[in-house]
Amino acid sequence: MVIGYSAKLPLAYTKDDGPYLLTKDLTENTKQNFKNLVLTNPGERVMEPDFGVGFTQLLFENANEDTVEDLKERLFIQVKKYLPFVEIQTVETQVRENTAYLRVDYIIPALSVSETLELDIDNNFG
Repeated sequence: MVIGYSAKLPLAYTKDDGPYLLTKDLTENTKQNFKNLVLTNPGERVMEPDFGVGFTQLLFENANEDTVEDLKERLFIQVKKYLPFVEIQTVETQVRENTAYLRVDYIIPALSVSETLELDIDNNFG
């Protein structure tokens, strides 16, 4: 019997795990879920209209300090709601012309694990 937590994204076929490659540990699974939370736009997830930080929306706005602060606030709110077992340590963002960068250092206290989620996207994201 194959043991895993969820399908690893992007989806990939494997004979070992069955139809899809699986995340094998809680740290990897949490990082994948965190990334999905950050990249999902509010209203995009079926039956969960509030789910998502909407980080990619920064690419299509005239981002300023207020916009970035709103994004950080939304990040903390969303993590508290959907990933309550994660504690955010630091958040770094940079918005440049047609690019956005996010780095979140976080810990998972129950696992005694420190991790970093780093996203660097541009207007070709998709």
